[in-house]
Amino acid sequence: MLSDTSLPVVKATLPVVGENIREIASRFYTHMFQEHPELLDGLFNRGNQADGRQQQALAGSVAAFAGFLVNDPTHLPDHLLSRISHKHVSLGLAPDQYQVVHDNLMWAIVDVLGDAVTPDVAAAWDEVYWLMANMLINKERGLYDAVRLGPETIWRTWRVAEKIQETDDVVSFVVERTDERAVKPSLPGQYVTIRMEMPDGVLQPRQYSLTQADDGQHRRFAVKRVRGGGTAAGTPDGEMSTLLHDHVNVGDEVTLSAPFGDVVLEYTDRPVVLASAGIGITPMAGMLSHMVKAGSQRKVAFLHADDSPRTFALRNQVTADIAALPDASLNAWFLNGDGGAADANVHTGFMNVRDVELPSDAEYYLCGPVAFMQSVRSALVALGVPARDIQYEVFGPDLWLADYQ
Repeated sequence: MLSDTSLPVVKATLPVVGENIREIASRFYTHMFQEHPELLDGLFNRGNQADGRQQQALAGSVAAFAGFLVNDPTHLPDHLLSRISHKHVSLGLAPDQYQVVHDNLMWAIVDVLGDAVTPDVAAAWDEVYWLMANMLINKERGLYDAVRLGPETIWRTWRVAEKIQETDDVVSFVVERTDERAVKPSLPGQYVTIRMEMPDGVLQPRQYSLTQADDGQHRRFAVKRVRGGGTAAGTPDGEMSTLLHDHVNVGDEVTLSAPFGDVVLEYTDRPVVLASAGIGITPMAGMLSHMVKAGSQRKVAFLHADDSPRTFALRNQVTADIAALPDASLNAWFLNGDGGAADANVHTGFMNVRDVELPSDAEYYLCGPVAFMQSVRSALVALGVPARDIQYEVFGPDLWLADYQ
């Protein structure tokens, strides 16, 4: 908790910091990369910098954390911190890098707010930062220790064994191990970070959910091609997805992290509902695959929304896994095309959970665009589903949006 000295200062200045946090974050990143350009080589995804999502993520997480310190200090957002920690360890973040962030963030606060940042204000927000940073450092130390790896040893080379065109815009990669070291097993729903050298020689990272249960020799993930609106619009095509789609083929080697991610399937006997939209199907497919491998007897309801049957990635895999389970069903919603007019499990329009009979006392897992997850989560809560039974995975750096918008 904040000290008695800092609490009233943070409470008084939170509104003005909140009003300016996006500008603070923007100037912070610009200044930090000027001072430490090496951080853009392997740690920060510059695509997220280009479209502003990384700044938005920092703004949201810091503001949310400060708000909890002031308004509800006994219930800090542990789930938010957990998600951030898993992202950080999947990138090989080291504890000493928090000092670099601190120095540049405090510089940006002073740069934006000017004389309003008195020594007392600076000290109070310094305390906010280190409370959050130390909680993250401790969580990340535990995650590294759990897999007996560290920031420099989470990486491993794999060889592409298969490249499968799932849809026009989605490709699956099956990679195989290149040495005899033990493979760190993944939990259902986790992701890995792939780190690749771009044409200009800079290393770039990107997380991809694992779409099948491990067999000890291979990992499998799916990549959707990210199409931008053109460099003039400030939204270029995705660097990593373009490289993987167009230039990485069978026989090539790629560098992957150990698997991380805190949204994982609970091992219980309760029914489970997996709800996804678009490429958000990837962690849900991974969870389903794990249940098949384990011979699960759970009742499973798989709900998926997509533009059309043609864009439904991993449909064959999911359909086969549904058929392999003793009590599982698949319902799909398509905006365009009926996908099977005579099929009662195919619906038109946006996903509406009232269209289907949901199992009682179920656990829910959601993945897709933030607006989709907010809509589905709100509908489930309105139907009486306890919020504690709904988990969701957020792609990209905007880890706070589903909670605080």
